Amino acid sequence: MFEKVRAIISEQLGIDNLGEITLETSLVDDLEADSLDAVEVVMALEDEFGIEIPDEDAEHFKTIADICKFIEENN
Repeated sequence: MFEKVRAIISEQLGIDNLGEITLETSLVDDLEADSLDAVEVVMALEDEFGIEIPDEDAEHFKTIADICKFIEENN
């Protein structure tokens, strides 16, 4: 799960070093994702995992762990 999420985020944000992305990594603070980046990440996650991520839930994604937890609970 984490590996898939990490691969999607690195692809969407253009991060070459996967080691930069851990469960504690913050999308905004560490990866400098803006709102457009966040939307693209959410859309890619929805496609990959076949789920729908409501905007209200996506707004609470601060770290990679938050994303993984949501996917595990809703997949």
